Amino acid sequence: MLITAACLPLLAAEAAPQQASLHLTFEGLRSQKGSIRLCLWRDSAGYPDCAHGAGATKESVSAANPVIDITGLPPGDYAISAIHDENDNKKLDKSFIGMPTEGVAFSNNAKISFGPPKFDKARFHVEGDTTQTLRMRYFL
Repeated sequence: MLITAACLPLLAAEAAPQQASLHLTFEGLRSQKGSIRLCLWRDSAGYPDCAHGAGATKESVSAANPVIDITGLPPGDYAISAIHDENDNKKLDKSFIGMPTEGVAFSNNAKISFGPPKFDKARFHVEGDTTQTLRMRYFL
């Protein structure tokens, strides 16, 4: 019984879920105005629109200091969609033809052509300490 009690802390340590952290840096911002608003996605449901992303982790950071750390993540695959909300109205502004007038970014710097990249193109693996640098893109 004494041996079993001594082993319990070791078993608990092995059973504890591992956690990962994600260090994000945003480059290519055309100004330091406003915020960068991002969604961290575990799956494609609702991606890439944060307004429809009930299961996404939502974060924001000042555009004047475009770096953020997200900790306590379960290891696994994720994707990121982000906007440079220059006027801080908490949405992506668009022109009358639907073209973004504010910056957008996706993990893996996935290519944008005739719409946002698919989830699978933006997906990346997070384990331990993971880093992503996302380049903001502007169309207008």
